[in-house]
Amino acid sequence: MTEAKPRVLVLGSSFAGLTTARFIREHAGEAVDLAVVDRNPYLTFVPNIQMEVLADRDPLESMLLETPKIHDRDGNTFLNAEVIAIDPDARRVHVVPSDRPGAATEVLGYDYLVIALGNRLAYDQIEGFGEHGDTVSSGYYGNKLRRRLAAYKGGPIAIGSARFHQGLQGKPDWLPVGLAACEGPPLELALAMAHWLGEHHLGDAHRITLFTPAGMIAEDAGEQIVAGFLKMAAERGFGYLNKTDDVVRLTADGIEFRNGASLEAEIKIVLPDWVPHPFLKDLPVTDEMGFVLTDRRMRNPEHRELFAVGDAAALTVPKLGGLGHQQAEIVARQIAIDVGVLAPDDAGPDYQPEILCFGDIGAHQGFYIYSNTWFGGHTSVFKMGHAPYAMKLAFKEMYFRTGGKPPAFGVPATHLLMDHFPGE
Repeated sequence: MTEAKPRVLVLGSSFAGLTTARFIREHAGEAVDLAVVDRNPYLTFVPNIQMEVLADRDPLESMLLETPKIHDRDGNTFLNAEVIAIDPDARRVHVVPSDRPGAATEVLGYDYLVIALGNRLAYDQIEGFGEHGDTVSSGYYGNKLRRRLAAYKGGPIAIGSARFHQGLQGKPDWLPVGLAACEGPPLELALAMAHWLGEHHLGDAHRITLFTPAGMIAEDAGEQIVAGFLKMAAERGFGYLNKTDDVVRLTADGIEFRNGASLEAEIKIVLPDWVPHPFLKDLPVTDEMGFVLTDRRMRNPEHRELFAVGDAAALTVPKLGGLGHQQAEIVARQIAIDVGVLAPDDAGPDYQPEILCFGDIGAHQGFYIYSNTWFGGHTSVFKMGHAPYAMKLAFKEMYFRTGGKPPAFGVPATHLLMDHFPGE
């Protein structure tokens, strides 16, 4: 009788989950039975939604990647379902099919579990957001902002972040505490919005104020890069408000902050708190907030068969897609070693976070950030020009064409090209 293959269950099929599943199949081959669960049969390419919105294009027409056919080609089972509970002790996951309302709960077993579910973006915790707030984290919100811009009357614009609540239980000493989940998008939005205002003869950067709960916006990019950015922003006329603590309320006229400050704003673009899914909180594998605890091999210390990648992992700070890509490769190799396909010497390097970010700033230009100083390293690169914009577009096309599995030479080639690019 043929022995059953180990069952690998990947929860989530967005950036981290899709890439992890594809790497597992690459490294473990046919030695595992692999299933992927996601409530959507598509991935939304969130990083480029802003570009579509400011060009007055519907992001739902160009930013969705169908994922079931990718998994089918790899020989994986795709389950269009929503995860509602995880029982690590019993090695069981409870799901509800999500393609039609009213479905019954089903239970899935596993030998290895990869949690790649991302987080909830907690706009519902910001009073007044539904009526007065805007953002670019989904097709729905992107189109809402398009309508807001079409009716824009020329008033002040505020762009920034609510407070991120990072778990501290089990946090290693080398990992800093971030007060905002990811602040590349506010920088990108502010610069691109200033160009949009000029293009539409509605003003310039003087209409825009950036705000942050931290002492320094985009703190994870490192002090050297942020100091240079803030100098440039001040010269262009951007307003800047730091140490806001948190966003308390949005009104028709502006934003109120936890520290007592406020901003007048006709348009209020807010990046929210990143909050774990409710069923992850109080599990034996998560911290006090609900982020999954792992070592640098992305394994949970107590449940060695359980991994986490992407935003759901406690070590992913800031909540940046490039970190999930690195973690995906690590997890895939760990599982392939466990099932005997790879040798222990093929594990590759441990998780070593670094900031790699491309942003659109309008006029077919962009910025490039590559830094690890926040994590104690010595690399700090910040450049602007047409090349970073081209790279941002190219990454999206490459990601869609490869089905979420960028080639191994992708990151090294990026550094080779961009680190030596002189800037403009």
